[in-house]
Amino acid sequence: MLANWSRWRGPGEEGPVTTDQILFGVGLILVLATASQVLAVRLRVPALIILLPAGFIAGALTTDVNPQRLLGAAFQPLVSLAVAVILYDAGLALDVGKLRGHTRRVVRRLIAVGVPVTCAFAAVFAALLLGMSAGAALMIGAILVVSGPTVVGPLLRFIRPTERLQRVLAWEGSLIDPVGGILGAVVFHAVLASTREGFGHQLVQFLISVAIGVAGAVIGVGVLWFCLRKLDLGEVLGTTSQLACVVGVAAACDIARDDAGLIAAVLMGLALANMRGFDIPARRPFFEALVQLIIGVLFISISATVTPASLKHLVLPTLGLVAVLVLVTRPLVAFLATVRTDLTTGERRFTGWMAPRGIVAAATASTFGTGLAAHHVGGAAKILPATFVVIVATVTLYGLTAVPVARWLGVTRPARARPLLVGGDTWVIDLARALRSAGLDVLMWAASQDQREQIQQAALELAPGELLASATATGAELEGITAVLLLTDEDDFNALACAVLDGNPETSVYLLPPRHPTHGVVAPYTASQTLFTPNLTGHDIALRHNSGARITTAADSQVPPGADLLFLITPEGALHPATTSRPPTPQRGDTLVLLGPGQAAKK
Repeated sequence: MLANWSRWRGPGEEGPVTTDQILFGVGLILVLATASQVLAVRLRVPALIILLPAGFIAGALTTDVNPQRLLGAAFQPLVSLAVAVILYDAGLALDVGKLRGHTRRVVRRLIAVGVPVTCAFAAVFAALLLGMSAGAALMIGAILVVSGPTVVGPLLRFIRPTERLQRVLAWEGSLIDPVGGILGAVVFHAVLASTREGFGHQLVQFLISVAIGVAGAVIGVGVLWFCLRKLDLGEVLGTTSQLACVVGVAAACDIARDDAGLIAAVLMGLALANMRGFDIPARRPFFEALVQLIIGVLFISISATVTPASLKHLVLPTLGLVAVLVLVTRPLVAFLATVRTDLTTGERRFTGWMAPRGIVAAATASTFGTGLAAHHVGGAAKILPATFVVIVATVTLYGLTAVPVARWLGVTRPARARPLLVGGDTWVIDLARALRSAGLDVLMWAASQDQREQIQQAALELAPGELLASATATGAELEGITAVLLLTDEDDFNALACAVLDGNPETSVYLLPPRHPTHGVVAPYTASQTLFTPNLTGHDIALRHNSGARITTAADSQVPPGADLLFLITPEGALHPATTSRPPTPQRGDTLVLLGPGQAAKK
């Protein structure tokens, strides 16, 4: 057993990899990837802040987590395939039809202006500060244009900016990953071609790579359409079919032309997300869990390859590059993208203070940097460690300063609850009015067209689109929902919707108690999610409401006789539903939402 501790060794002490070391290394990578993400959720910080130092420290302490040593030549191809899966998943979230109005204009400008400007600034200053050749500098410039939802999303949930600003930044983060992935592949092929032949040959080789990627995407979309539409596979087989198709197509394209698989994967996701009559489920738990695990494993593995020696004489010049990107490039891009739009001055300035780098930057730096270094491109060996420093510096800087900057600029939402009420019965609309009168930003959704018209006539905000997209903010369509209240008169619908929507740590889901709890589609009902008391079902509330009972608010710490407490709203705007397991205790200053007695009860 003591011999196993020989795995803890310093640099230069590497020997043949044993079975124990492989088991230890793979196990430690998985444990660190999961534990870092769990810790990040508990601390409410982006996972990168934990993942990158964890992988770097583990790589410095032991060589057994270094994937290049564990996997050898298989590491870079596996990274490329993993990035293809991530980019495919990012493409699935990009339903362009949901991007409208001024938000569409600002996001389009952020991409169209931001990508070339950021690439140019990063390339020029990488060449000046890091001593890279023109090809390596252009490559790191293309890599550093990306941001990504895996780092922007957690920051936005922590900052809570205004809804319009959140939509702009969330959409930019979702779109920039596939755009950056394609740009990286294009620049990679261009740099390699420039070391071999003239311009005409470079152009031909580039067009061949793009053609292979497009052809692979067309074939992949056709296969997925057949599997998911014609074969009608279930959730598990449907997800594994997507994974197999993406990996298979990306691998085949990479065999035909290096990194053409990234182009194919991005285009497959975009095509499926925007194809008419082809609906991707709003919640894909297995695929989401798989992508989350891939992201964690990639960050731990890639950061473990960055040694302290590779950072020597590189940290300070790279921090200079970060200063240029943060203080000059991003503010300039934000100014050009938001000029003559309806964004406020504070929103425009905050847009210039939000551009962290994420997983695609790290993964593409590992793939493309290693590829260029293998072809002896000057300075290519600095691409990965420099990108590592940029990621750590930008995530740390924005993570520590974004909240106070947002408050200083006045672009944060009030820390008040924003419930989504599902249902359109008269008493539900009455409840929405009561919650709004208490100062909450209420959102409603109903399936019936008649009920939707009644909601609009009551001047209440109606969530567009599908329930799942509205409740989970898929595609950056809606943000900031703090609770989903399932209040329809169909108990089975409420229970099924609760089972689908539950599990998001940012949004609590509640449903009415069933009228017949002994039988139903979903059982048993979770007591902690059940509103009010077992005897106060939707049917009972509707009867009392029809007999004259009204839903009112009261600034009192006592519940009047004959009334039922439905919700409690604190002075800060927090919403506490009365549930079967946790009835709230009113305190002085709280606002009570009450169901008064009906006419029969008054008699």
